[in-house]
Amino acid sequence: MSILEKKIDFVVLFTVRNANPNGDPLMGNMPRTDYDGYGEVSDVCIKRKIRNRMQDLGYDIFVQSQDRIQDGHKSLESRFKAHFTKEPDEVVAQKACEMWLDVRSFGQVMTFQKRSLGIRGPVSVSIAKSLSPVDIITMQITRSTNGMEAEVGKARSSDTMGNKHYVEFGVYKFTGSINCYFAEKTGFTYSDADIIKKALSTLFVNDMSSARPEGSMEVKKVYWFIHPNKLGVASSAKIHSLIKTNIDPDIQKAASYEDYEIAIDEERYNSYKELGLTLEEIEGV
Repeated sequence: MSILEKKIDFVVLFTVRNANPNGDPLMGNMPRTDYDGYGEVSDVCIKRKIRNRMQDLGYDIFVQSQDRIQDGHKSLESRFKAHFTKEPDEVVAQKACEMWLDVRSFGQVMTFQKRSLGIRGPVSVSIAKSLSPVDIITMQITRSTNGMEAEVGKARSSDTMGNKHYVEFGVYKFTGSINCYFAEKTGFTYSDADIIKKALSTLFVNDMSSARPEGSMEVKKVYWFIHPNKLGVASSAKIHSLIKTNIDPDIQKAASYEDYEIAIDEERYNSYKELGLTLEEIEGV
């Protein structure tokens, strides 16, 4: 498959219901929010989920999470040393991009074997932000058995009590782009772009945990914009802003995806469409 020669921009909308989409370890694993109460999911978290989907789809990746290691290497350094010794940086970069889809997509910093090699990937992803402030619910939970021996005279140890934090409901949006010039450097192809698109539409498949029960997070829509050339007909910021999201003025608190008015700015989109911009709307899985 040929190297990508048409710039791509995308917008993804997903819902969270009674789940913790991305806990903050410095805040007792509370769901991330900004100072105004809008929910956030880090770009690192989103890329992790994309990488997991790459693995699920049968592709080799370099940055494997600890619970998804497939090649027996317990660290990135070990995985790197299994393939490279003293090759020049340009050879390492080329081979790494050929072997691992996530390196070819997102790039990677290789700081092993006393080298510092930066590979810049074509796929960029923003943080996800909720469309409205979210309510964080804290639930006290108990464990039915002691994790450690209880003190003398007590039936329960101190570790049987805990807290669980979750977002009651929220609609989140994140954006991204695929740059053709960096695609040339890593060998990123049209086929790779299709894998990214499929990963985005199935982002929460095989992603359940105690914090994210099955079905509690759902991709609702992926807007996939394809430009007619490498530079594009407009900046990524202008393309991303084509998707307008407003809450129904009669609704004080959103409780469903349908409470939002989500639509394309048709007038502006048509002006870009005349220049060759195309749009594919993909329903989430």
